[in-house]
Amino acid sequence: MELRAATMEMAEVGESQDGGGSTSDGDGDGDYESLPPHVSMTTHMTAGAVAGILEHTVMYPVDSVKTRMQSLQPDPKAQYRGVYEALKRIIQTEGLFRPLRGLNITMLGAGPAHALYFACYEQAKRSLSDVFQNRGNCHLANGLAGSIATVLHDAVMNPAEVVKQRMQMYNSPYRGLWDCVQTLTRTEGPRAFYRSYSTQLTMNIPFQAVHFITYELMQERLNPHRNYHPGSHIASGAVAGAVSAAITTPLDVCKTLLNTQENVALDSMRVSGHLTGMANAFRTVYQLGGPAAFFKGVQARVIYQMPSTAIAWSVYEFFKYFMTKQQLERAAAKGSL
Repeated sequence: MELRAATMEMAEVGESQDGGGSTSDGDGDGDYESLPPHVSMTTHMTAGAVAGILEHTVMYPVDSVKTRMQSLQPDPKAQYRGVYEALKRIIQTEGLFRPLRGLNITMLGAGPAHALYFACYEQAKRSLSDVFQNRGNCHLANGLAGSIATVLHDAVMNPAEVVKQRMQMYNSPYRGLWDCVQTLTRTEGPRAFYRSYSTQLTMNIPFQAVHFITYELMQERLNPHRNYHPGSHIASGAVAGAVSAAITTPLDVCKTLLNTQENVALDSMRVSGHLTGMANAFRTVYQLGGPAAFFKGVQARVIYQMPSTAIAWSVYEFFKYFMTKQQLERAAAKGSL
C-alpha cells in the first residue's frame, strides 16, 4: 500500500507540473513508466548501470558454472552433473573464490554496457511505439527496441565477455585480468576481443527481442496500470529470462566456443589457428556432440538468467521510479516558491 501511495503521489506531482494534464494516452493506462518528459536520459543510464552491475555480480558463480558446463571436451576433473555439484567441487578443489574469477572485468563492462542498453531501449521503444501504435504498448516496437539496444550493449560488453570466459575455464592459464588482456593481445591480436561479436549479436538479438516482448507481455497481465510494483517486475523478469535463455542456448554454446577457443575440442577436430564465424562454430559443435551438444549447460543458463533478469528489472524499475520521484518533488518544491 505504501508503494502504491507513493506511486500515486508521484503521478499527482507530475500532473501538477503538466498543468493538470494526464500522461495517459486516453485508455486509462497512464503510469510512471509513461512519464517520459520527467525521466531523463541520465536517469535511465544510471538505473541501467546499477541494474547491470548487480545482475552480473549476484549470479556470477552460476555463470562460471555455465561456461564450464558448455565445454565441448571438458577435462575429466571438470565434468559436472549439475549446478550445485559443480559449485561445490570447484570450491573444494580450486578454492572459495574460484567461481568469482573474472568478476572484475565483468563489472567494468556491465556498468557502461547496461547504461547504454536501457537508455537506448527506452528511447527506441518510445519512438517506435509512436510509429507503430501511436504511443500504445506495441510488442513489435518492444522487440525492435531491444534488438537495437543489444547492438550497443554488445559492442561494449563483448571484450569483457571474452576475458571473463577465458578466466572462468578450468585450468585457465592466466594469472589475472591484465595478464589475460595482454596475452590475448600479444598472441591473438586485438581482433580476439571481437571474434565472437557477430555470433554474440546473432544470439543476443533474438534473446533480447524475446526477453523484452515477454517482459512487457507479463507486465500487461500482472501490472496493467504499470504502477511501481516490485513483485510484478521480479516475476516478469524471471519469466522473460527463463524463456529467452532456453530458446537461445544453442547460440550461447557456439559463442562460448568462439570466446574460449577450447584447445582440446579444436585439436580433436584438427582445427588449425583460431575458430572464427558462426557457421564454423555451429558445424564444430555439431560434429563434436551432435544435436545434444547445442543444449550443454541449458540448466545452468536458465538458473542463471531467471534471477539475473529478475534482479536487473526490479533494480532498474526501482531506480527509475525513485529518481523520477525525486526529480518531480524537487521541481514541485521550486514551483511552490
